[in-house]
Parts: sequence; structure tokens; C-alpha cells
Amino acid sequence: MRPLPGPTRRGLLLGGGAALALPAGAALGAAPAPLRLKRGINLWPWFSLTREFPAPRRDFDWPPFQPERPVPTRADLRRLAQAGLDFVRLPFDPGPFLAFIGPHREILLGELTAAIDLCLGEGLKVVVNVQGNEATHHYSPANLYGSEAAPLLPAYRGLVAEIARRLTKRSQDKVALEPVNEPPQACGAGAWTRVQDGLLKAARREAPALTLVATGACGSMVQGLVGLDPEPIRALGPVLFTFHCYEPYLFSHQGAPWIGDPLYRSLNGVPWPGSAGTRERTLARVRERMRADRQSTEAEKRAVYALTESKLTEYFAAAPDRAFLDRALAPVSAWASIYGIPAGDILLGEFGALKSDARYTASDAPDRARYLRDMREAAEAAGFPWAVHNIFDGLGIMDEATRRLDPAVAAALGLKAGP
Repeated sequence: MRPLPGPTRRGLLLGGGAALALPAGAALGAAPAPLRLKRGINLWPWFSLTREFPAPRRDFDWPPFQPERPVPTRADLRRLAQAGLDFVRLPFDPGPFLAFIGPHREILLGELTAAIDLCLGEGLKVVVNVQGNEATHHYSPANLYGSEAAPLLPAYRGLVAEIARRLTKRSQDKVALEPVNEPPQACGAGAWTRVQDGLLKAARREAPALTLVATGACGSMVQGLVGLDPEPIRALGPVLFTFHCYEPYLFSHQGAPWIGDPLYRSLNGVPWPGSAGTRERTLARVRERMRADRQSTEAEKRAVYALTESKLTEYFAAAPDRAFLDRALAPVSAWASIYGIPAGDILLGEFGALKSDARYTASDAPDRARYLRDMREAAEAAGFPWAVHNIFDGLGIMDEATRRLDPAVAAALGLKAGP
């Protein structure tokens, strides 16, 4: 969900992609059909937002998840299904599941299983996603699967196998397992191929018929997926491939407080499509926001403003619109064609845009709805199933207080808002 440091994302603010560099297609063997998905939603932070003790400790308070985090209820899940969604992507932070042993660990696994069953009970298929937490100092993606020598990789692989084994007790046409979220390795990195291979094989040994979900490196971006050789993965049995797309980040992540780059924190009023506004109007709103900033020095503000001017000049020159998003997804379609992968086997696992509310100053509501509609329609035109990010939080489509879907956003996603 969040841009990674370095050139993998920040250098691709406007959605420019790496060129396809793939071997010629080869013959494919027959494999069982993977889980069929259409329209879904991410359920973060149900099993996220932990109460980790600060370093040098390496454990969590009990219970490990923050009690004030928004958790979907049965009624919420029913409303999602009634709106027209057919699946959920359920992320869980592996840290507590690895830190605790004995009865506490069994309680956590029981709670995760109960959540899966709650979703299934409301007619929603479930993609279970083991999602490492970048904010965690010990059970971090780097320590879990950042390299083949990652200190926690063996334990992580064991957890993936255990979750796979537990999922075999559910109908195999209703559940899938995605072992990693947004791996940090560079696009096309052989190191990620080997790490993922070990995770998928560990899961497959425990669950021969379970659909597994594979992804590319560099944060599951388009460039990571098209740099992946899918044939050894497809030979393991039923599999889906997934990628995330938040392009262009200047729109989708404007105002995001969690991004280290101060450029994003100052952005607001970036329009969608680009033709719906002007550089001058957006810069005026940026200046207004900077004037309210009491933490940055004037020198820092000047430097950020100069970078913002430059990036917004690029943004408005590119005039991003629906066609821009079609082009952003096109490399995935080309990759799929090379390898004979059906479009329905490729999941757009995350997309979305930060909304303006009491916590954030981000995209204006009509622009956000237009963006979500365009991204959803681009995915559907390509034949990809999708999962919007997210149910709650700044990217959410459901109000935490009223538990109602945002009507404009629901319409943009082709859903029914309901009562």
C-alpha cells in the first residue's frame, strides 16, 4: 500500500513502468483451476496495528492488537456481500503469531480461523494474506523474508505452512493463501524468486488443492510482476498472481502522513483526472497547507515546495486520466499473454486513494470517486478481478461510525450502497 524508499516507487510517481524483459513463452502443463474471484475488498486492520514493546524487547503485549482498531462485524460483512462483493482479502500481521507460543498462539490462530469462517458464513470468499508490518522493529519484512538469509524466514515459512494446513479444512473453492504482501526486493530479483519458491512449496506440501497467490518483487508493483517467471510457480498447482497499483501516487497518496517523503504530506487538491484542475490551484492549496505547518523550518518548506512545483508540472503535463490507468495496467496484460495466463487468474490485490477527513487533507471526494471508478473499470476491461483498499482507515470506503458504505464510492465501484 505504501511507497517504498528508493527508485522502486518514488521514481515512478507518474506511473512510468519498466520495459518488459521476458523470455519467449513456453509450453504450459495442465493445472487445477484456481479460485474464481471478481470484486473484493481488503479488511485491514482487523489483524494489524499491534502493541509491540519497544526495542530491545522482541515481544508484544497481550492481547497483541490495539483494542481501538476498527474491526468489521458480521453485519458489516453482510453489507459488503449485499453491495455486490464476492470476496475479501484478509491481511494479518505475522509478528504476534510468531512471538507467542503455547496457549496464546492457539488463541490467535483460533481468532484468525473464526474471522475466516465469519466471512465465509456471509457468502464471501477469503484470500488470507500474511502481511509483514514495516512499522515493526523485529518482526519486520526485512527480518521475515527480506533475503534468503533473513533470520526469521524459517519460522515465517513454518507459519505459512501451518496456515495452509488449517485452510485445507475449508472448502478449497472458497479460500486462498497469499504468503507475502509487497516484498521489498528489487524488481526481477532472483533472491525474491527463491524466497517465494520456498514459501509456496511449504504451503503446497500441506495443501495440495489450495489456491496460492504469488506476486512479484519491488512492493508487488506492476514492474515486479512482469519481471517474474510464472511457469515454475504454475507447475506447483492452482495459483493466482497478484499486483498492486496506486498510480499515480501524486493523486492517490496526497496528504499521506506515513510516507517519509515530505512531498506527499504537503500535497492536497491534486485533481483527478488531471484536466479537472490546474497546477496553479493545486499549488495554492499546497502553500496554504505549508503555512499551517509549525514543525518544518522555512528552509525545509522552500525545498519541499520547489520539488512539489516540479512534480506537479510533470503531473499536469501528463494529464493523467482513465487512458493513463489503462496504460499502467497494459504491461500485466502483455505479460499474461506471453505466458498464456488467463486474465481472471491475475488479481489487482490493492488499489485506492486517500480521502479527506478529520485526519487527512487529501483528494477531494468527487475526484476520489472518479479515480476509483476509472481504476475499477480499467481492471475490469483487462479482465482482472480486484480488491479495493480498504474497508476502514484513510483509504476506507465504509464509515467507521455509521458502518455505511460511502454512496459515491460504492457507485464508482459498481456496488450498491444499501440502506
